[in-house]
Amino acid sequence: MSKPVLIETSARHIHVSQADLETLFGAGYQLTPKKDLSQPGQYACEERVTVVGPKKELAGVSILGPVRPETQVEISLSDARAIGVKALIRESGDTAGTMGCKLVGPAGEVEIDHGVICAKRHIHMTTADAEKYGLENKQIVRVKAAGTDRETIFGDVVVRVSDSFSLAMHIDTDECNAAAITPGFVGEILD
Repeated sequence: MSKPVLIETSARHIHVSQADLETLFGAGYQLTPKKDLSQPGQYACEERVTVVGPKKELAGVSILGPVRPETQVEISLSDARAIGVKALIRESGDTAGTMGCKLVGPAGEVEIDHGVICAKRHIHMTTADAEKYGLENKQIVRVKAAGTDRETIFGDVVVRVSDSFSLAMHIDTDECNAAAITPGFVGEILD
């Protein structure tokens, strides 16, 4: 049975807590939605911040909403090397033992002591998608990206199942560029 999946680029971004949002942008500040993302209820915001590492900084990094309980910075391994931090490859929300950095906004700065990660490749899917594909939450699969000049098989892709999700695979900018993947690209789950 064919198991197609949309492959999307998850570019560098930040998830912020309400407390850190207010430090960066001012007391009582609320995020301004700019564009809905493929995952229901998730959106890119107008607000942007600077991520500062020991070597360099990344200006204009997008915040994704809504606010979360804890601030998290998701960057590619190339970004991490450029700014001088070690970004561990982790699932979103798994930030224990990771490095921190400084975030700079128009109203203030926040120094996070952990939370910088390179997001682990993952596929969002509903319970119905998982049943149809014969997959389970947290299962590790491979995904083939064929039809480009750089055919690639992505290993170590974690399946994340929730009825609040929409079927899509997320990889970072480094991975997308390496496989020559463009918007709307559909891959194939192999196992």
